[in-house]
Amino acid sequence: MEKNTTTQYADRAAPLTGRIALVAGATRGAGRALAVELGRAGATVYVTGRTTRERASEVGRTTETIEETADLVTAAGGTGIAVPTDHLEEDQVRALTERIDREQGRLDILVNDLWGGEHLLVSSVFGRKSWETPLADGLRVLELGVRSHVITAALALPLLVRSDAPLHVEVTDGTAASNRRYRENLYYDLAKNAPIRIAFGLGEELAEYGGTAVAVTPGFLRSEQMLAHFGVTEGNWRDAVVQEPAFAIAESPHYLARGVAALAADPDRAARWNGRSTSSAELARTYGVRDVDGSRPDAWGYFEDVVYGGKEGSPDDYR
Repeated sequence: MEKNTTTQYADRAAPLTGRIALVAGATRGAGRALAVELGRAGATVYVTGRTTRERASEVGRTTETIEETADLVTAAGGTGIAVPTDHLEEDQVRALTERIDREQGRLDILVNDLWGGEHLLVSSVFGRKSWETPLADGLRVLELGVRSHVITAALALPLLVRSDAPLHVEVTDGTAASNRRYRENLYYDLAKNAPIRIAFGLGEELAEYGGTAVAVTPGFLRSEQMLAHFGVTEGNWRDAVVQEPAFAIAESPHYLARGVAALAADPDRAARWNGRSTSSAELARTYGVRDVDGSRPDAWGYFEDVVYGGKEGSPDDYR
Protein backbone atom coordinates (compact mmCIF):
# COMPACT_ATOMS: atom_id res chain seq x y z
CA MET A 1 0.00 0.00 0.00
CA GLU A 2 1.40 3.39 -1.00
CA LYS A 3 2.05 5.77 1.88
CA ASN A 4 2.06 9.54 1.94
CA THR A 5 4.92 11.18 3.78
CA THR A 6 4.21 13.65 6.55
CA THR A 7 5.54 16.51 4.42
CA GLN A 8 3.27 15.57 1.54
CA TYR A 9 0.06 15.53 3.51
CA ALA A 10 0.76 18.45 5.87
CA ASP A 11 0.32 21.07 3.15
CA ARG A 12 -2.99 19.97 1.69
CA ALA A 13 -6.45 21.35 2.49
CA ALA A 14 -7.31 17.94 3.92
CA PRO A 15 -3.88 17.25 5.42
CA LEU A 16 -4.69 13.80 6.80
CA THR A 17 -6.03 12.35 3.55
CA GLY A 18 -4.79 8.78 3.26
CA ARG A 19 -4.09 8.50 6.99
CA ILE A 20 -5.66 5.74 9.09
CA ALA A 21 -6.75 6.61 12.63
CA LEU A 22 -8.27 4.74 15.54
CA VAL A 23 -10.11 6.74 18.18
CA ALA A 24 -10.69 4.35 21.06
CA GLY A 25 -13.56 5.68 23.13
CA ALA A 26 -15.32 7.81 20.50
CA THR A 27 -18.92 7.51 21.64
CA ARG A 28 -19.24 11.04 22.99
CA GLY A 29 -17.34 13.99 24.44
CA ALA A 30 -13.74 14.61 23.44
CA GLY A 31 -13.47 11.22 21.73
CA ARG A 32 -16.37 11.95 19.39
CA ALA A 33 -15.00 15.40 18.53
CA LEU A 34 -11.49 14.01 17.98
CA ALA A 35 -12.86 11.46 15.53
CA VAL A 36 -14.86 14.12 13.68
CA GLU A 37 -11.98 16.60 13.40
CA LEU A 38 -9.57 13.91 12.21
CA GLY A 39 -12.19 13.02 9.63
CA ARG A 40 -12.60 16.66 8.67
CA ALA A 41 -8.86 16.67 7.97
CA GLY A 42 -9.39 13.74 5.59
CA ALA A 43 -8.55 10.69 7.68
CA THR A 44 -10.21 7.31 7.69
CA VAL A 45 -11.26 6.91 11.32
CA TYR A 46 -12.17 3.72 13.14
CA VAL A 47 -14.40 4.72 16.05
CA THR A 48 -14.91 2.38 18.96
CA GLY A 49 -16.87 2.24 22.16
CA ARG A 50 -19.40 0.21 24.07
CA THR A 51 -22.62 2.08 23.30
CA THR A 52 -24.26 1.16 20.01
CA ARG A 53 -27.74 1.54 18.59
CA GLU A 54 -28.55 -1.85 20.09
CA ARG A 55 -26.76 -1.72 23.43
CA ALA A 56 -25.78 0.83 26.09
CA SER A 57 -22.68 0.71 28.27
CA GLU A 58 -22.61 1.10 32.03
CA VAL A 59 -22.54 4.88 31.49
CA GLY A 60 -26.26 4.50 30.84
CA ARG A 61 -26.64 7.02 28.02
CA THR A 62 -28.41 5.92 24.85
CA THR A 63 -28.36 9.37 23.24
CA GLU A 64 -24.88 8.93 21.72
CA THR A 65 -23.64 5.88 19.82
CA ILE A 66 -20.51 4.93 17.92
CA GLU A 67 -22.56 4.54 14.74
CA GLU A 68 -23.66 8.15 15.07
CA THR A 69 -20.04 9.21 15.58
CA ALA A 70 -18.98 7.34 12.45
CA ASP A 71 -21.73 9.09 10.47
CA LEU A 72 -20.49 12.46 11.75
CA VAL A 73 -16.94 11.61 10.68
CA THR A 74 -18.11 10.81 7.16
CA ALA A 75 -20.31 13.91 7.01
CA ALA A 76 -17.27 16.01 7.96
CA GLY A 77 -15.34 14.72 4.96
CA GLY A 78 -13.54 11.65 6.26
CA THR A 79 -14.48 7.99 6.35
CA GLY A 80 -16.01 6.83 9.62
CA ILE A 81 -16.06 3.14 10.52
CA ALA A 82 -17.83 2.08 13.72
CA VAL A 83 -16.54 -1.03 15.47
CA PRO A 84 -18.22 -1.97 18.78
CA THR A 85 -15.38 -2.70 21.19
CA ASP A 86 -14.98 -3.10 24.92
CA HIS A 87 -11.33 -2.17 25.38
CA LEU A 88 -11.12 -4.13 28.62
CA GLU A 89 -11.70 -7.32 26.64
CA GLU A 90 -8.42 -8.39 25.04
CA ASP A 91 -10.10 -10.60 22.44
CA GLN A 92 -12.25 -7.70 21.23
CA VAL A 93 -9.29 -5.33 20.95
CA ARG A 94 -7.25 -7.99 19.16
CA ALA A 95 -10.11 -8.53 16.70
CA LEU A 96 -10.26 -4.77 16.13
CA THR A 97 -6.56 -4.45 15.34
CA GLU A 98 -6.69 -7.52 13.10
CA ARG A 99 -9.55 -5.93 11.17
CA ILE A 100 -7.64 -2.67 10.71
CA ASP A 101 -4.61 -4.67 9.57
CA ARG A 102 -6.72 -6.65 7.13
CA GLU A 103 -8.49 -3.60 5.71
CA GLN A 104 -5.71 -0.99 5.82
CA GLY A 105 -2.36 -2.69 6.41
CA ARG A 106 -1.24 -0.14 8.97
CA LEU A 107 -2.34 2.42 11.55
CA ASP A 108 -1.03 6.00 11.55
CA ILE A 109 -2.82 7.61 14.50
CA LEU A 110 -3.96 5.98 17.73
CA VAL A 111 -6.04 8.07 20.12
CA ASN A 112 -6.63 6.51 23.54
CA ASP A 113 -9.67 8.38 24.87
CA LEU A 114 -11.02 5.53 26.96
CA TRP A 115 -12.88 6.39 30.14
CA GLY A 116 -16.60 6.13 30.92
CA GLY A 117 -16.31 6.43 34.70
CA GLU A 118 -18.21 9.65 35.45
CA HIS A 119 -21.03 7.79 37.15
CA LEU A 120 -18.53 6.35 39.64
CA LEU A 121 -17.04 9.76 40.38
CA VAL A 122 -20.37 11.17 41.44
CA SER A 123 -21.49 8.20 43.50
CA SER A 124 -18.29 6.85 45.03
CA VAL A 125 -15.20 8.97 44.45
CA PHE A 126 -15.48 12.73 44.72
CA GLY A 127 -15.86 13.97 48.27
CA ARG A 128 -14.57 10.72 49.75
CA LYS A 129 -11.26 9.59 51.14
CA SER A 130 -9.81 6.62 49.29
CA TRP A 131 -10.74 4.24 52.10
CA GLU A 132 -14.32 5.51 51.97
CA THR A 133 -14.57 4.67 48.28
CA PRO A 134 -16.00 1.17 47.76
CA LEU A 135 -13.03 -0.90 46.67
CA ALA A 136 -14.86 -2.37 43.69
CA ASP A 137 -15.69 1.13 42.43
CA GLY A 138 -12.14 2.36 42.94
CA LEU A 139 -10.71 -0.58 41.05
CA ARG A 140 -13.25 -0.04 38.28
CA VAL A 141 -11.96 3.53 37.91
CA LEU A 142 -8.48 2.11 37.38
CA GLU A 143 -9.77 -0.46 34.89
CA LEU A 144 -11.60 2.18 32.87
CA GLY A 145 -8.90 4.83 33.04
CA VAL A 146 -5.66 2.80 33.02
CA ARG A 147 -6.04 -0.88 32.16
CA SER A 148 -8.09 -0.15 29.04
CA HIS A 149 -5.38 2.23 27.81
CA VAL A 150 -2.62 -0.30 28.40
CA ILE A 151 -4.47 -3.14 26.65
CA THR A 152 -5.22 -0.96 23.63
CA ALA A 153 -1.67 0.33 23.35
CA ALA A 154 -0.17 -3.14 23.72
CA LEU A 155 -2.28 -4.60 20.93
CA ALA A 156 -2.37 -1.63 18.55
CA LEU A 157 1.24 -0.45 18.69
CA PRO A 158 2.62 -3.27 16.50
CA LEU A 159 0.29 -1.95 13.79
CA LEU A 160 1.07 1.69 14.55
CA VAL A 161 4.83 1.31 14.12
CA ARG A 162 4.29 0.27 10.50
CA SER A 163 3.39 3.91 9.79
CA ASP A 164 6.05 6.25 8.49
CA ALA A 165 5.00 8.75 11.16
CA PRO A 166 3.32 6.98 14.11
CA LEU A 167 1.26 9.16 16.44
CA HIS A 168 -0.04 7.94 19.80
CA VAL A 169 -2.32 10.31 21.71
CA GLU A 170 -3.31 9.72 25.33
CA VAL A 171 -6.33 11.74 26.46
CA THR A 172 -6.57 12.49 30.16
CA ASP A 173 -7.72 15.15 32.63
CA GLY A 174 -4.97 17.61 33.50
CA THR A 175 -1.42 18.27 32.38
CA ALA A 176 1.69 17.03 34.14
CA ALA A 177 1.97 20.49 35.71
CA SER A 178 -1.63 20.77 36.90
CA ASN A 179 -1.67 17.19 38.15
CA ARG A 180 1.12 17.87 40.58
CA ARG A 181 -1.81 18.75 42.83
CA TYR A 182 -3.67 15.83 44.33
CA ARG A 183 -6.74 15.05 42.24
CA GLU A 184 -9.04 14.71 45.28
CA ASN A 185 -9.19 10.92 45.45
CA LEU A 186 -6.43 8.31 45.12
CA TYR A 187 -8.17 6.27 42.44
CA TYR A 188 -8.95 9.30 40.29
CA ASP A 189 -5.46 10.71 40.80
CA LEU A 190 -3.90 7.45 39.58
CA ALA A 191 -6.31 7.15 36.65
CA LYS A 192 -5.58 10.63 35.34
CA ASN A 193 -1.83 10.64 35.92
CA ALA A 194 -1.22 7.23 34.35
CA PRO A 195 -1.91 8.37 30.74
CA ILE A 196 0.71 11.09 31.15
CA ARG A 197 3.30 8.48 32.11
CA ILE A 198 2.10 6.19 29.30
CA ALA A 199 2.78 8.97 26.79
CA PHE A 200 6.17 9.65 28.36
CA GLY A 201 7.19 6.00 28.25
CA LEU A 202 5.86 5.36 24.76
CA GLY A 203 7.63 8.48 23.57
CA GLU A 204 10.88 6.77 24.50
CA GLU A 205 9.90 3.58 22.71
CA LEU A 206 8.48 5.23 19.56
CA ALA A 207 11.41 7.59 19.03
CA GLU A 208 13.40 5.09 16.96
CA TYR A 209 10.40 4.77 14.61
CA GLY A 210 10.12 8.53 14.11
CA GLY A 211 7.00 8.42 16.23
CA THR A 212 5.32 10.76 18.66
CA ALA A 213 3.49 9.95 21.88
CA VAL A 214 1.75 12.82 23.65
CA ALA A 215 -0.77 13.22 26.46
CA VAL A 216 -3.46 15.83 25.90
CA THR A 217 -6.16 17.28 28.10
CA PRO A 218 -9.19 19.49 27.55
CA GLY A 219 -10.06 22.14 30.08
CA PHE A 220 -13.53 22.34 31.65
CA LEU A 221 -15.26 20.27 28.99
CA ARG A 222 -18.77 20.95 27.74
CA SER A 223 -19.40 17.30 27.00
CA GLU A 224 -22.87 15.95 26.42
CA GLN A 225 -22.88 14.54 29.94
CA MET A 226 -21.73 17.80 31.50
CA LEU A 227 -24.37 19.81 29.64
CA ALA A 228 -27.02 17.33 30.76
CA HIS A 229 -25.75 17.56 34.34
CA PHE A 230 -26.38 21.30 34.35
CA GLY A 231 -29.62 21.03 32.35
CA VAL A 232 -28.36 23.16 29.46
CA THR A 233 -27.43 22.69 25.81
CA GLU A 234 -24.51 23.87 23.71
CA GLY A 235 -26.74 26.73 22.60
CA ASN A 236 -27.42 28.11 26.08
CA TRP A 237 -24.52 26.68 28.08
CA ARG A 238 -23.76 30.00 29.76
CA ASP A 239 -26.98 29.65 31.75
CA ALA A 240 -25.13 27.06 33.85
CA VAL A 241 -22.67 29.66 35.12
CA VAL A 242 -25.26 30.62 37.75
CA GLN A 243 -24.96 27.11 39.20
CA GLU A 244 -21.19 26.81 38.67
CA PRO A 245 -19.27 30.08 38.14
CA ALA A 246 -16.16 28.23 36.89
CA PHE A 247 -18.22 26.91 33.98
CA ALA A 248 -17.66 30.32 32.40
CA ILE A 249 -14.25 29.02 31.28
CA ALA A 250 -15.76 25.89 29.69
CA GLU A 251 -14.84 24.75 26.21
CA SER A 252 -16.48 22.56 23.59
CA PRO A 253 -14.99 19.15 22.79
CA HIS A 254 -13.99 20.44 19.35
CA TYR A 255 -11.45 22.85 20.85
CA LEU A 256 -9.11 20.04 21.91
CA ALA A 257 -9.97 18.05 18.79
CA ARG A 258 -8.98 20.86 16.44
CA GLY A 259 -5.65 21.18 18.21
CA VAL A 260 -4.96 17.44 18.00
CA ALA A 261 -5.88 17.37 14.29
CA ALA A 262 -3.40 20.20 13.71
CA LEU A 263 -0.75 18.35 15.71
CA ALA A 264 -1.38 15.22 13.61
CA ALA A 265 -0.67 17.23 10.45
CA ASP A 266 2.48 18.84 11.86
CA PRO A 267 5.65 17.45 10.22
CA ASP A 268 7.68 18.62 13.23
CA ARG A 269 5.41 17.12 15.87
CA ALA A 270 7.97 14.65 17.23
CA ALA A 271 10.46 17.40 18.04
CA ARG A 272 7.72 19.54 19.58
CA TRP A 273 5.65 17.07 21.54
CA ASN A 274 7.15 13.61 21.91
CA GLY A 275 6.83 12.38 25.49
CA ARG A 276 5.15 15.57 26.66
CA SER A 277 1.76 16.46 28.08
CA THR A 278 -0.14 19.45 26.74
CA SER A 279 -3.54 21.10 26.88
CA SER A 280 -6.17 22.28 24.44
CA ALA A 281 -5.12 25.87 25.17
CA GLU A 282 -1.43 25.26 24.44
CA LEU A 283 -2.29 23.44 21.22
CA ALA A 284 -4.56 26.33 20.23
CA ARG A 285 -1.78 28.85 20.79
CA THR A 286 0.71 26.73 18.88
CA TYR A 287 -1.46 26.03 15.85
CA GLY A 288 -3.75 29.07 15.81
CA VAL A 289 -7.00 27.16 16.27
CA ARG A 290 -10.05 28.42 18.13
CA ASP A 291 -13.12 26.96 19.76
CA VAL A 292 -16.46 26.80 17.96
CA ASP A 293 -17.44 30.23 19.32
CA GLY A 294 -14.20 31.83 18.16
CA SER A 295 -12.69 32.04 21.65
CA ARG A 296 -9.45 30.53 22.91
CA PRO A 297 -10.11 29.50 26.53
CA ASP A 298 -7.29 28.52 28.87
CA ALA A 299 -9.03 26.70 31.70
CA TRP A 300 -5.87 25.31 33.30
CA GLY A 301 -4.26 28.75 33.24
CA TYR A 302 -7.33 30.20 34.91
CA PHE A 303 -7.38 27.57 37.63
CA GLU A 304 -3.62 27.86 38.23
CA ASP A 305 -3.58 31.65 38.44
CA VAL A 306 -6.96 32.60 39.86
CA VAL A 307 -8.60 29.65 41.60
CA TYR A 308 -5.45 28.24 43.22
CA GLY A 309 -3.03 31.15 42.93
CA GLY A 310 -5.25 33.93 44.24
CA LYS A 311 -4.55 36.22 41.29
CA GLU A 312 -7.16 38.79 40.36
CA GLY A 313 -9.00 37.78 37.24
CA SER A 314 -12.15 36.34 35.71
CA PRO A 315 -12.83 33.58 33.19
CA ASP A 316 -13.28 36.24 30.51
CA ASP A 317 -9.64 37.21 31.01
CA TYR A 318 -8.66 33.67 30.01
CA ARG A 319 -10.82 33.33 26.90
